[in-house]
Amino acid sequence: MSASDYFFNINALERGIHRKLTDGMEAHIFPAEQSMASVVVIAPNAVGTIHSHPQEQWSVLIKGGGTRIHDGEQIPVKEGDFWVAPGNCEHGIIGGPEGAVIVDIFAPARPEYTKPGEGFAGQKTD
Repeated sequence: MSASDYFFNINALERGIHRKLTDGMEAHIFPAEQSMASVVVIAPNAVGTIHSHPQEQWSVLIKGGGTRIHDGEQIPVKEGDFWVAPGNCEHGIIGGPEGAVIVDIFAPARPEYTKPGEGFAGQKTD
């Protein structure tokens, strides 16, 4: 691989692995050896499924806003906010009226996200 194979752009998501998480929520995934990044584009007021997974997940809200559900608590989030979900923490997101774009970093990488598919954490058949 060339060094340029390790560089990506938030405006060129087609290089990532596409995954439809739910209606109004799409992810573009960029796996590495020990971790992976996922750029999640959320339509206005789209509701994500509450789920959990063993991987740790850092999230950065880079555009828009919404409500983060984190271990049963609803927390308003806005552009610039970032947070961590420890492994097995139940979580989800509801897009705000303008939608949102979030960058998630998973460690270690999630095996079910290394190919195109649908759903959160294996809830739908890939």
